[in-house]
Amino acid sequence: SVSEIPGSTNRTAVGFDERLLSHYEVEAKSHPHPERPDRLRAIVASLTTAGILPGKCKPIAAREITHEELLKVHSLAHVEAVELTDQEVSSYFTPDTYANQHSAQAARLAAGLCADLASEIYCGQAKNGFSLIRPPGHHAGIHRAMGFCLHNNAAIAAQAAQAAGAKKVLIVDWDVHHGNGTQEIFEGSTTVLYISLHRFESGRFYPGTGAADEVGTKGAEGYCVNVPWSCGGVGDNDYIFAFQYVVLPIALEFAPDFIIISAGFDAARGDPLGCCDVTPSGYAHMTQMLSTVAGGKMLVILEGGYNLRSISSSATAVIKVLLGESTECPIECVGPSRAGMRTVVEVLKIQSKYWQSLTPNLTKLQSIWEAYLLQHQKPEKKKRSRKAVPIWWMCGRKRLFYHALFQRQLRLRHYWGS
Repeated sequence: SVSEIPGSTNRTAVGFDERLLSHYEVEAKSHPHPERPDRLRAIVASLTTAGILPGKCKPIAAREITHEELLKVHSLAHVEAVELTDQEVSSYFTPDTYANQHSAQAARLAAGLCADLASEIYCGQAKNGFSLIRPPGHHAGIHRAMGFCLHNNAAIAAQAAQAAGAKKVLIVDWDVHHGNGTQEIFEGSTTVLYISLHRFESGRFYPGTGAADEVGTKGAEGYCVNVPWSCGGVGDNDYIFAFQYVVLPIALEFAPDFIIISAGFDAARGDPLGCCDVTPSGYAHMTQMLSTVAGGKMLVILEGGYNLRSISSSATAVIKVLLGESTECPIECVGPSRAGMRTVVEVLKIQSKYWQSLTPNLTKLQSIWEAYLLQHQKPEKKKRSRKAVPIWWMCGRKRLFYHALFQRQLRLRHYWGS
């Protein structure tokens, strides 16, 4: 068996199966669907070129997730709706979430890989792991498929880790879109902490959820942490800043037994949907920071990412960190953007009610933010005083100009009621 490979307990496990490529949009359109099989092909090609696959990683054989395992996360109606797609050549859950007759099997294989990787890593049969799967999962909620997602792979992996003995699981979601499905599944749980960094823009960016004040429900307030960027173009410095002041302090205070990264690479530079600016070094740096928590027991699960060059280079950078090959992750030492600082301060104000470790960070950043606002305060424009017209103009050569100007001033006074 795979787990009997010598030294496999110290290796990075990777889950992939060719059958995941059979999920594709059948209906021909003018532009190919962004969530297409080429995404996985590009990553596998990059890892092969780098000499990472097949030799340096421990392969995990895929199995289809069981009906019972799916029901721990999704409703029966949802599971049956996905299964019914194998009877249709082409079908749609939403206008952008397609399925074909092979999609249900691909979704079961993706979920099964994530569950088995989580169990193997938590039980010490692998050091850490990367799940190269599709369809993605973090938009899939309890009752519905949406946003290219059929089953919630990260939620299924969290349940599998807990079934293997993990008491507390941390899910960090750096996909550019909020993982509304993952939040819905765990918003009432105190054993699974969900942290998401995503574009929000007051709810105008898909899926419109993930405001900073969405903190969890039913006694689990504080176990949902949303870092909602207010604009596009967010890059390494804002993400690393949020990790330093929000993500890592909360993670250390929560002290999880297992970490899952919902690794969408659509915040990467060049992505057509995310329009942000995170580099492979940025993703590597965030992975390195999280590897200091939970004894390094970490599973990275592929979510979004639609620029083939960006997704392959970013995934390769992350796997190099998992392998221990990339300890140096150079990031230019520049502070956050003004918008990034504002977002982090807003999150700290809300989440410091639930996490004591954030209080000193809030105090520090509030003083910096207030000093910044004072320094960059725009000076008030001085009102130009209207000079009095010389009285002698009314009799000389400028009398016409005097009367025209005087009448205009009278009209203005009448208009403003003064």
